[in-house]
Order: sequence, then C-alpha cells, then structure tokens
Amino acid sequence: MKYVLVSGGVISGIGKGIIASSSGLLLKTTGLKVTAIKIDPYLNVDAGTLGPLEHGECFVLKDGGESDLDLGNYERYLNLNLTNENNITTGKIYKAVIERERKGDYIGRTVQVVPHITDAIQDWIQRVAKIPVDDSGEEPDVCIIELGGTVGDIESMPFVEALTQFRYKVGKGNLVNIHVSYVPIIHGEEKTKPTQHAIKQMRSAGLIPDLIACRCERALDEVTTQKIARSCQVEYEQVLTVRDIETIYQVPLLLEEQGLLDRLREALMLDQLSLPHTMISKGADLWQLWKKTVVSKPYLEPVNIALVGKYIALPDSYLSVIKALEHSAMRCNRKLNLAWIDAEHLEDATLQSDPTTYHKAWSQLTVASGCICPGGFGGRGVPGMVKAAKWARECKIPYLGICLGMQVAVIEAAQNLCGYKDAASEEFDAHAEHRVVIFMPEGSKEIMGGTMRLGTKTTYFQPGSEWSKLRALYNDMNVMEERHRHRYEVNPDYVEELEKAGLNFIGKDETGNRMEVVELKDHPFFVGVQAHPEFTSRVLAPSPTYLGFVAATIGCLDQVIQEIRQQKKHVNGPVNGADEGVHF
Repeated sequence: MKYVLVSGGVISGIGKGIIASSSGLLLKTTGLKVTAIKIDPYLNVDAGTLGPLEHGECFVLKDGGESDLDLGNYERYLNLNLTNENNITTGKIYKAVIERERKGDYIGRTVQVVPHITDAIQDWIQRVAKIPVDDSGEEPDVCIIELGGTVGDIESMPFVEALTQFRYKVGKGNLVNIHVSYVPIIHGEEKTKPTQHAIKQMRSAGLIPDLIACRCERALDEVTTQKIARSCQVEYEQVLTVRDIETIYQVPLLLEEQGLLDRLREALMLDQLSLPHTMISKGADLWQLWKKTVVSKPYLEPVNIALVGKYIALPDSYLSVIKALEHSAMRCNRKLNLAWIDAEHLEDATLQSDPTTYHKAWSQLTVASGCICPGGFGGRGVPGMVKAAKWARECKIPYLGICLGMQVAVIEAAQNLCGYKDAASEEFDAHAEHRVVIFMPEGSKEIMGGTMRLGTKTTYFQPGSEWSKLRALYNDMNVMEERHRHRYEVNPDYVEELEKAGLNFIGKDETGNRMEVVELKDHPFFVGVQAHPEFTSRVLAPSPTYLGFVAATIGCLDQVIQEIRQQKKHVNGPVNGADEGVHF
C-alpha cells in the first residue's frame, strides 16, 4: 500500500481537499486503484451535528455516514463510494480507545495519548485503506490521507505524532507528504516568509515535506519558487505552484503540467508495481475524458438558475448542490450562472422592513430560467421558499426541490391548491391544524447525532408513472437509488387529497407509505425529491435529477431524455448509468 499525505500550513481553507483529490485523480489515470481518508481533529464524532454556516455542508455517504465535505470532493473526482470510516475524527478515535479501556483491553496499563491514541490512529488508517471503494471491488493500491486544519494546531498534535510514526512504520518509498502552504501577495510582492515558518514548524513537529504546494493568486515568479526551495531545504522541482484558475476541475491539469505525477511515481517507486493492461488503458481513457470535459470552451452560453436557500451566507453549505449543477451545465455545454437568493428576502416581512432587498431578491428570481430550493432545517426562510415554489409552479418555470425543497412544494400545494392556508410542517408548527409534513415515527427527538434516515435508500416508481420526466432520466427504470438525510416526511393522510389537486407522488419507499418523489405532469419540469441526488453526482457522470433540471432550464430536456434512452447500458460504467462523453 502506498500513501500520499496532504497537510497544510499558514491558514486553513486554501484547497488541501482539491489538491488531495487532484493527486488521487492523477494516480488513478495511471491505472492505480485509489482510496482516500480525511482526518478532522475536532471532538465531534461526525459532522452530523455541525452547523452548515460554520462548517459547510454535511456530506452523506452511501452507508449513511455524515462526514466532512471534502469526502464529497474525493468521491466526485475519483468516482468512489467511501464509508463512514473514511472520515477520522478525534471523537471517533477517543471513543474507540475509551470503549476498549472500559472493556479491559488495557487492563493494568495507563492509557495515554502516546502510544494508545497514536497507535489507534495508525491502525485505523491501515485498516480503512484496504477497504474496496470503487467498481472493481478490489483492495486499493494508493491511499490519499488529508490532515485537516493546519500543522501546529493543538487539536491535531496527536495526529501529527501518529503520522510521523506512520511514515517510518510503512517504510521508505511508501509515503509522500505534500504540504500545502499559502503565498500572499502584498502590494504586488510575493511573500515567502509565511511558508518558510510553516515548513519550519512542520519539521519541528516531525513531518517531512516531500513536496510543497504553494497556493497563490497568480503563478509564482521563478525567483520566488527558488527562494522557497532554498529556504525550506527542498529541490526546485519539489515546489509546485497552485494558482487560482477558472475552475477547480482544472487543478489536476495544472499539477500534471508541473510534473506532480512524475514526482509521485519516483518517490513512491510506482514503476515497480505491476498493473493489468486493462487498468492502464482505463486510466488513460479517464484522463482523456477528464481533459475533454473540464477544459474551458470559449463563448459558452450561460444557464441562469436561482438558488433559494437558508444558508446563503456560506456557499459551502450547498457545496454538493453547486457541484451537481456545474456537472450538469458542463454536460449541456453551458456556463452555470447561479443567483444566490436568501429565502427570507422573498417574504412579506422583508417588504415591510427592507423594500429594496425584497424587490432585488424578487428581481433575481423572476429573471432566472430555473429555481432550486435545497435542503435545510428549521422554519427560518421557509415562507420565502414557499413563495418561490408557487412562482415556479404558476409561471411554468423549471423547479427542483431537494429534501426540504420537496416538502416546501407540498406545503405550497396544500396552501394554494387544497385551500389549507395554515398548512405547515410539524418541524415548524407542531400545533398546526394541517400538518402535511410530519416527524418520522422511527426518528428520535432526544438524540440528535446519527438518528436521521441516512444513506442510500431505494425509491420505487409507481405504476402509471411512465409519463414522468424524472423516471425517463433514470433510463425508465422501476427504481432509483439515492442518498437521504431527513427527519420529516410527507404526511400520508394528505396524499390522496394532494394528488386530486394535481401533485403526483410518482416515487415511494418499499412500504408505499413514504413519499419520495413528487412531480407535476403539465409542467416543463417541477420535481421534488426527498433524497439528496447531489451526493452521487460526478464530474464525468452528472446526477440524472440535476441533469434533467438544468436541461429543462436550457430547453433541451427532450433531447437529453432521447439521448439517455439511446445510450448503450454499460455494465461497469459511471454511476447512475450516465454515458461517458455525451454532451447536449
């Protein structure tokens, strides 16, 4: 097993996840099987209880694990299905060690950070690195490890010590450390001192930088790169420049141009590995398709979509939604133009308190060609989302409701089509007369972590739904499988009345009592899904749900559906059956 450790210095949030994903992609293009692990030093057991405005989105894995958003980057770039154990947190490690102590595994010994915590970290990495996570079902060849935060943080010290030991444990030629640093530009001058200090602190902690990836706004001057190499005791070729570029999907191309793959091949002695010719050929095809897909095309027409949400202040709260829209826009040869609209700004209360903001928000919404309402929790902003759904329904504008967005569409229909003006969700008003959305009976209101309906669930398209645009996008199959994360569901007591009013619940769970998909028949595209299909969207294989929405927004949905029906089914193709390289 080979390992690539990606650590960071100076500041966090400068792109370690993208560089880790890009490194994995480059290795995968050689025919290697790649997996990834993210280390988050916080004490939370997982990301499920973290606020999206502080930490960004919670990415849901196939097995229901609630993880850091960087695991979404790994899955999107590398087309993997990672597990809950691929996200290591301080909480998980300490919980495991304390449980062993209570069982008596350490009986008679003093349990300490070194060696017990550090050993647990190393054992976890080695065990999880062997779990098959791609279509081959085989053990990976390379494991990408991203250490969250910055080296020197108090909370990450046990992980730094564990990784220092781990380097010697796996032996020479089996681990490469890429350290991501930041080079600020002050009054036009490229400053190397922060990087020098970061590398000094890294070395003092025990880690050794094999490669230094310098994040910066522009390509560094050669003299700057030479200065960093000289000051940090590395060769000139070991310093990479990762400048700002048009799209993050071009980062692998940027790194490949600077010889990252050659450096990794040499340091990890990859030439000594024997790979099947089929895997080598598959890797080469992947690289050609990636370049064909992500290289910018001049003068692309924009596709204007309004995102009406609760957490607009931090776009990372909707990271997977944004990426799924980007994947679909690229597939349709369009440039995504996203209008961010705070749902509260669409409400009547804002008209009274801040008319300028209210009219600006409505102006943004009404000029958009499509509207998406993503997931969220709590009642704030929901009245504004209901108004957006009403506008999209009445004006025949493509609408996609995700999780809460689906529930919002149901509430809107209950209020305006069924005449229940007080219709609401039990989440927002537990005493409303018409609770068209209710708490799931198997859920827990006492324990918050890990108690939602999580992970991949099967949705069954109902008899008589052959007309459905969404079903056609899933190749006219009888089922669709997508990942879920919710505590509330449509009240089955109101389904019959809602269907008489025009809503069609074309997708349900295996019991037939839980509503999974709602769609309007006489509408260009009005779809609500209880699932989060954005979590399975890939750069080279967009989510069918999002692809249909974007295509409807552009006006080429019929063409997309026709192409999908004509595609040859690939036994080992990309997720969701999307064909490689088909553009509309």
